[in-house]
Amino acid sequence: MANTMVDHCIIKARNDKREYRRVVLENSLEALLVSDPDTDKCAASMDVGVGHYSDPTGIEGLAHFLEHMLFYASEKYPEEDSFDKYTSQHGGGTNALTGSDHTNYHFVANADCFEEALDRFSQFFVKPLMSSDAVKREIEAVDSEFQKNFLSDSWRIGQLQSHLSMEAHPYHKFGTGNRQTLGVQPKAKGIDIRQELIKFYEENYSANLMRLVVYGKGSLDKIQNLVVQKFNAISNNKQSCFQISGHPCLGEHLQVLVKAVPICDDHMLQVQWPVPRSIHHYKEAPCSYLSHLIGHEGEGSLFHALKILGWATSLSAYESFADSNTSFFNVVIEMTDAGHEHMQDIVGLLFKYIDILHQSGICQWIYDEIAAVRETMFHNQDKISPMSYVVSIASNMKWYPPKDWLVKSILPSNYNPGIIRAVLEKLSSRNFRIFWVSKNFEGETNMVEPWYATAYCIDKLTDSTIQEWVQHAPCEHLRLPVANQFIATDLSLKKTDKVMYPVLLRKTSFSTLWYKPDTVFSVPKATVHLKFNCPYACNSPHAELLARIFKRLVCDYLNEYAYYAELAGLYYGICQTDDGFELEVSGYNHKLRVLLDTVLKAMADFTVKPERFSVIKEKLTKNYQNFKFDEPRFHASYFRSLILNDHSWPWEEDLEILETLQPKDLSQLAPTMLSRAFLECYIAGNMERDEAESIVHHIEDIFFNGSHPICKPALQSQLMTSRLITLDEGVSYIYSTEGLNPNDENSALLHYIQIHQDDITMNVQLQLLAFIARHEAFHQLRTVEQLGYVCLLTHRYDLGVHGLQFTVQSAVKCPKYIDTRVQSFLKSFESKLFEMSEAEFKSHLNALIESKLEKDKNLWEESERHWEEITDRTFLFDRIETEVAALRKLTKQELIAFFHEHVRIGAPKRKVLSVRVYGSKHSSDFEVDKNEAVEPNTVRIDDIFSFRASQPLYGSHRRGYERMEVHSNSK
Repeated sequence: MANTMVDHCIIKARNDKREYRRVVLENSLEALLVSDPDTDKCAASMDVGVGHYSDPTGIEGLAHFLEHMLFYASEKYPEEDSFDKYTSQHGGGTNALTGSDHTNYHFVANADCFEEALDRFSQFFVKPLMSSDAVKREIEAVDSEFQKNFLSDSWRIGQLQSHLSMEAHPYHKFGTGNRQTLGVQPKAKGIDIRQELIKFYEENYSANLMRLVVYGKGSLDKIQNLVVQKFNAISNNKQSCFQISGHPCLGEHLQVLVKAVPICDDHMLQVQWPVPRSIHHYKEAPCSYLSHLIGHEGEGSLFHALKILGWATSLSAYESFADSNTSFFNVVIEMTDAGHEHMQDIVGLLFKYIDILHQSGICQWIYDEIAAVRETMFHNQDKISPMSYVVSIASNMKWYPPKDWLVKSILPSNYNPGIIRAVLEKLSSRNFRIFWVSKNFEGETNMVEPWYATAYCIDKLTDSTIQEWVQHAPCEHLRLPVANQFIATDLSLKKTDKVMYPVLLRKTSFSTLWYKPDTVFSVPKATVHLKFNCPYACNSPHAELLARIFKRLVCDYLNEYAYYAELAGLYYGICQTDDGFELEVSGYNHKLRVLLDTVLKAMADFTVKPERFSVIKEKLTKNYQNFKFDEPRFHASYFRSLILNDHSWPWEEDLEILETLQPKDLSQLAPTMLSRAFLECYIAGNMERDEAESIVHHIEDIFFNGSHPICKPALQSQLMTSRLITLDEGVSYIYSTEGLNPNDENSALLHYIQIHQDDITMNVQLQLLAFIARHEAFHQLRTVEQLGYVCLLTHRYDLGVHGLQFTVQSAVKCPKYIDTRVQSFLKSFESKLFEMSEAEFKSHLNALIESKLEKDKNLWEESERHWEEITDRTFLFDRIETEVAALRKLTKQELIAFFHEHVRIGAPKRKVLSVRVYGSKHSSDFEVDKNEAVEPNTVRIDDIFSFRASQPLYGSHRRGYERMEVHSNSK
């Protein structure tokens, strides 16, 4: 039996057709059931009310370690990793996360697997198995995760902030764990870590502390019966919620300036104030109101002032969790070099703006505007993946009454200036701490954070010091924002013809227009994708870098204006491509045209502002310089692209050129850059045909028409196409290099198998092979062999060429050794593939088909899929249906033949590139590797550009528009 609460008591969006029911099982487990007849997937999320704040003293990371261990096996399903195997082979997957006060476990799978997937999931909370061997191995996985994050500034500064708090408060704790805390130290003390895991589980994993969300296709009654049947057996030991007393920061931790040395060469300023947690006033939303104003980017805002002064490149204001009663209100500012020299002025301006909020009072019109925008967004929200949806609900259930489980803090509805003012009063110069992060502090610090070894020092501040900074800060025109003119008021849906795929409405020598009205999602939203094929924007590293600065400057000039649009749910983005630019404007269609026209005008009327050029150049230079601090797996990916893509340049050369660029260079190139162009446009959503055609006519008028046109049509010979290097059949290529960061112990292997150009039959053979092998590879390389935390097998698609790629990052083994283990895996997988029964083959095949037939959840998913076909010039808008038809004909023998021909070790057509990036821990292995004689049919790449010059290229797979017919308007 279970107590129930039907969905009419649970507030949901007006466009949400799903049904909801709250149930409380006999063991006090609370659950939300979601019935969605239209879903292709089922999902569940179990949120357990215990996190790393509950770690026993001296066993840091135990809660996180248990999160790793729980999905291993259960008494009912004792095969190791069988749940991950089951979900991955049925169109889904699993994951989990450990927070400070909760741990969340979740999965997704094809909808027809609901009952078995739910049964397997439930058993982890009924009778999990944690074998001694698995415990020993998984400590290495936790340590690999720690090593992966060790040189991440976000992790380092976050832990430093925790370290500088009350030692008796759980906020002070180190939650990840590593080999020392979970292996070496417990063993030295005679502690059996497996017994500690079991004890922690038995004491804390109690049904009364669990909250479950289950998402399925069936009726609520059917889902409820399954939930009662599967989860009632979870033990309820009536464990009380974890209680926290005291505050994380007392006087000694406040009014301090903490100077810290980062890994990356950036300047960051973070001001924190401890405040009452606003979850207890979620209808009043005090922190949302204050972050809206302090984090605003329009004219008169704090960020606008800092930007005009050339001191900041970004600013954000937000609330972060400390404990059930306390949060931190944060203002994070990314500073320029000049801003770093004016830190005191920046803090002074921040407090000046806070003074303006005091003087202005709490404005109801601002509160009402925030509430109105949020209400529109809530009631017109897009569907997201079922797994993301259940996690977002389950993670927050304990903080809200059941009627607000879906709403959460989204809808402020109770204007209470007193509650907002009380939080504003906390943002004082007596109740704060500052974290000032910069490489400039190297050699000036006297302390080291114990877990991530971050160097820092602390200066004490006083109230009078801050007041002095305020007085000396420049007199900028700070003010509250104005009313937002971008808020959509026309949310009506337009009547359009039903169209299954995009249609070509128009083609000229200037442009093409593809169009697809929304007849599926019924939302008042639209998207405009526009690709500028500009041959002069990408024909050299020099041009490409100036084009990148051009793109960033356009966004910089528009920021104050477009920020209002973003707040109102209307977004734009400009990205650089191999052959020019792409512009996307998406959101509520009512005022989309206004934003689009402004962005286009900014591109057309572009002029260089030298002071902004300098800021953008400095930021871009630091991005290039900081590339060496990325994880080694990203470096391996970069080297793969540099080796295989004929239209790519080394980052060191880019950096060298970048440092020489001046404003006049862009002033000279900008007119040339847009002088020849061909535009491809795709318009989709709540937009009529005439509107779409009108938009493209207007775009052509801006760029191509008039007495002095900006653009002329690009000539066919000018339209550049990036192409991929063809690897030789039967040959393995090896590129070995030392890691770019000498302080990073992690190494990485990228084992890439190049297979074929876009071809439906071969596509589906490779897709099915990757689908079957993905879990097997993860299980063997990660779970069994513990080669590293990151062990991925992915299907790659680059410039029309398909391939298979293994990526492993490890601080345990060197890349060459990992490469041999990948090859060993492929040999063992060959046997499994050959021994697979017809029933198993059909099961995998059908699961892949179900995954491919999963419906788009929102307009953006559908439009991105269609836009990719347009920009790739493949135009296979029915690709899914075509590939499913090919899959239905595929036999096991054909799949084995494909594997034997292209993937198997020693296969006649096997083409392999192994990129080996050696971390500092494996530097001696690198010396051995580079001097070692290679095996037969193996080529060592010593000079990337000599290699590229020696290899043929794949032909372009892109189709032209010459023979394509324009869709007529006849009915």
